[in-house]
Amino acid sequence: MSLLLLKNVHAVDIGFDKQCDILISDGIIKEIDDKITDICNETIDCTGLTAMPALFDMHVHFRDPGLTYKEDIVTGAAAALAGGFSGVACMPNTKPAADNAETISYIIEKAKYTGVKVYPVGCITVGLKGEELCDYRELKAAGAVAVSDDGRPVENQSMLKHGMLSADEAGLLTISHCEDLKIIGKGIINKGKISDILGVEGMDRTSEDSITEREVITASKTGCRIHIAHVSTRGSVEIIRKAKAEGVRVTCETCPHYFMMTDEKLLSRDADYRMNPPLREEEDKNAIIEGICDGTIDCIVTDHAPHSREEKADFLKAPNGIVGLETSLAAVLTGLYHTGKINLEKVVEMMSLRPRQILGLPEEKIHAGARANIVLTDLEKEWTVDPDKFKSKGRNSAFKGMKLKGKPIGTITDGKLRYFEK
Repeated sequence: MSLLLLKNVHAVDIGFDKQCDILISDGIIKEIDDKITDICNETIDCTGLTAMPALFDMHVHFRDPGLTYKEDIVTGAAAALAGGFSGVACMPNTKPAADNAETISYIIEKAKYTGVKVYPVGCITVGLKGEELCDYRELKAAGAVAVSDDGRPVENQSMLKHGMLSADEAGLLTISHCEDLKIIGKGIINKGKISDILGVEGMDRTSEDSITEREVITASKTGCRIHIAHVSTRGSVEIIRKAKAEGVRVTCETCPHYFMMTDEKLLSRDADYRMNPPLREEEDKNAIIEGICDGTIDCIVTDHAPHSREEKADFLKAPNGIVGLETSLAAVLTGLYHTGKINLEKVVEMMSLRPRQILGLPEEKIHAGARANIVLTDLEKEWTVDPDKFKSKGRNSAFKGMKLKGKPIGTITDGKLRYFEK
């Protein structure tokens, strides 16, 4: 029998907030009490640390198979553990794309011994080309938990509608990357004052808003679920808020950079501040925060998208995307918790509970009898983000050099201490 004891920890879960000891036996939380004296294989003094259910990120890019010079499943999982995550859902824009059972099975098999549950998202259309729907029952049987053509939209609305209906029948969630490619054109950052100053083509917000509206209408007409990825505009937040009030089966996510930064970061002409959708303006940032606080936005994800230093070196030609697994919780604590906008229960809800619920996955809890999947966090630790210390292969962080308050210190999955920062 393997026994792990967490001593003097501040434990927080939905409806639960207590200073206590937590005894873990063979992967299960055996006991939570004021003072546990069992002799254990390992005891961790958690004075000053807060234990929460381990996090789940439902939107990452692990680049495996095919683009492993950027990231692979093993290094991506290591980054997840360092960020406090016990599970992730990885997007299908790999090479080959995750549009078949073989690729789905490969991802699951490679992740088996990482300590992180990696759930593949399959493609909506074959090869992400928007021409032919995938076999969703095959993807589901292989282990996919959702479908998406993330990285690009399904341009044909009729195809999207039929895809949503077929995915729903197969028990898979449809996740939409909301972007009108005709509106975007050759834009590389948000269209506005900053793009004008820099003299570069911009990405108009109506690109996101119009497709968000399209997806909501399609969900309303079909009765299917739709999940809107990486919401970044005030307009999209308003559309989703109204749709939810009308009973449409829509959920959505956002990322820390959208409530922590604006497109003014692009004045540096640094491609590490380029992602898709792009950093927007102050009104959008405030709308994202409001959407988080009032429940319009369901969960916070990273859209973790590693690229090599060489790819990110040219501001105009660099691919979009930033890494985020190792800074996400710290950014949420800094930007939302320590500013008094949300409490720790809301952090648990948005970063652990809701993403799992949306994907129909088992929830993590801190109570006796639950699986021991826990993140240990120093809420008061102030630290400066240094991408060279990341577990991820990617160094393309928009948070580089930023001082954050709060840091994941340890991650326990299936009762084993997988990551601990001395």
